[in-house]
Amino acid sequence: MDVYVGQNKRHWCLHQDLLCYHTPFFEDHVPEKGKQKNDKIELLEEDPRAFELFVKWLYQGRIDDVSDMPMDKKWDHADACQKLYLLCDRVDMPQLKNIAIDQFRKGCFETGLVPGPEEIKPIYDMTRPRSPIRKLISQIAARQIMDPESQSDASTYRICFEASADFAIDVVNAIRQGAGAKLFHDPTEDVGCAYHEHGVGHFCKDGWVLYRHVRTDWPDFSGEP
Repeated sequence: MDVYVGQNKRHWCLHQDLLCYHTPFFEDHVPEKGKQKNDKIELLEEDPRAFELFVKWLYQGRIDDVSDMPMDKKWDHADACQKLYLLCDRVDMPQLKNIAIDQFRKGCFETGLVPGPEEIKPIYDMTRPRSPIRKLISQIAARQIMDPESQSDASTYRICFEASADFAIDVVNAIRQGAGAKLFHDPTEDVGCAYHEHGVGHFCKDGWVLYRHVRTDWPDFSGEP
């Protein structure tokens, strides 16, 4: 069977029986008896790096371990495994999908890198609610937001929040879970002008906006004429 992958249509010629043995996805492209042969399939939305790992697993029963790779190769392999997960989710191959997500997690840990919003958005576009990779990705984003040493905050993931309400809900739930049920400060207990509209460095008194530094020409607020 001829398989074309990615926007550049990288070509593989694979054993049809082997493909169909591992997943029913490819059976839909096998011609029935008496019908015209059509043994070609295009997977133009998929990443060729991921499909290369897919083919290696089909023929060798394994993919490379990210721990055995030099540091400058680890993240590329981890990213390819994340794309492999999405491919396996599409073609219904749970065993390889589990291997892929484990390699992705390990790669993130060993490199200290995590996917950014541009990588996260397609994951939510292409997966079902409550999928394991959504759980993983939302927890990664939640940790980045809450990490005081991280340069990321909630605005980092704006495109993901705008594109997917599920992502927003998952991240908030992950933060709630990660906070250990610790109750936040009650904002209704605040006194003063914490929620008034005025410039930075100002405060309020009896409805007047005052500067914090001393002035000698302020009006008398005592109420006396």
